[in-house]
Amino acid sequence: MSDSSPRSNVLFPLPSADVLRVLAERIQDGLLLCDGNGNTSLINQPARALLDAKGVAPAALGTRLSGLLPPGALVQAKSAGFWSGSLPVGERVVTVQIYHHPDGGKDTYLVLFRHIDGQQDYEQELQQRHAELRQAYQRLNGAQEKLLQSEKMASIGQLAAGVAHEINNPIGYVHSNLGSLQEYLRSLFTVIEAYERALRAPDPKALIPEIDDLRNRLDIDFISRDLPQLMAESREGIERVTRIVRDLKDFSYSGRDDAWKLVDLHAGLDSTINIIWNELKYKVTLERKYGDLPMVECLPSELNQVYMNLLLNAGQAVAERGHIVVSTGTSGDEVWVQIQDNGSGISPELRQRIFDPFFTTKAVGSGTGLGLSISYGIINKHHGRIDLDSTVGEGSCFRITLPVRQPKS
Repeated sequence: MSDSSPRSNVLFPLPSADVLRVLAERIQDGLLLCDGNGNTSLINQPARALLDAKGVAPAALGTRLSGLLPPGALVQAKSAGFWSGSLPVGERVVTVQIYHHPDGGKDTYLVLFRHIDGQQDYEQELQQRHAELRQAYQRLNGAQEKLLQSEKMASIGQLAAGVAHEINNPIGYVHSNLGSLQEYLRSLFTVIEAYERALRAPDPKALIPEIDDLRNRLDIDFISRDLPQLMAESREGIERVTRIVRDLKDFSYSGRDDAWKLVDLHAGLDSTINIIWNELKYKVTLERKYGDLPMVECLPSELNQVYMNLLLNAGQAVAERGHIVVSTGTSGDEVWVQIQDNGSGISPELRQRIFDPFFTTKAVGSGTGLGLSISYGIINKHHGRIDLDSTVGEGSCFRITLPVRQPKS
């Protein structure tokens, strides 16, 4: 009969428990089978020796196992179905593999132990663990980048209406100026045509009264004074739009390939203020007190997000009208950026949680609770710190402290 016949797929009944125990004793690696409460139904001699289980009741072996394993190993095995790691036991290293299976609401764990005896085996195990850690780090780093970019794009989405308004204002008066320019050009061409007729006439001086009358009616003197101002205003408006679009593009940049570079922090502050100004200008007056800063080694796109989070929070802390002061300075080999408001302040209870992920005091749908948490991570990545000084009813002051140069790894 061929291997593909139905009979070849039939499984025979399992051997008895006694047979399984005998086979388990012949395995040189440690083997343990227990339930979620630690009640052990199968354990061989290598596992008993590892757990020092001589004279220990089967129900107590689970406690011995939990004390040997790292915290969370069984929890991870239960959630993922598998966990592996290595443990130092005396002068030796033991690799552990845990398999989990839920059977009708009852947890079953199969635990395998293997001693690493030779130096070659030990190095091979270390290389494998190193590769696993590297993969886990890369996944974590990728998730962090996605979270950072997601929060950044969410912030841009919230600012979209304000940015559109900031762009619409200069575009509006540029459009109006172009209408005026069109009328001015029509008048100027009319006068030019009059001069051309005079030049072709037998007696050009005879047409001077007509030309003077035309100049007066078209108000050419006013046009000659207003035209340079109109062009200057239009250029200023276009430059304003260009600056907003450039700042928005720089801010939305994902930063995946962003390298550590020497940056003027004031340029990043001004760029961020330019983007969010429409969110602030109706509620607060903003004062800049910039000191003399050296060029700072940093990731500029990430620091700009920190500035934005702190500035928006400062604006939201102000109920009706308020004041924000952005100041900078140096202290030894460090620089600091301080954002201070005279808003509602933060209570001592909330100050302990403001950097926790997803913690927010805003209404549902108006905040993700990730702004300050991400900001804390970015500053920590820069080997800096964020300090908060706040008094309820008087306002808050966030100070970012950064090294001028990053420590050499």
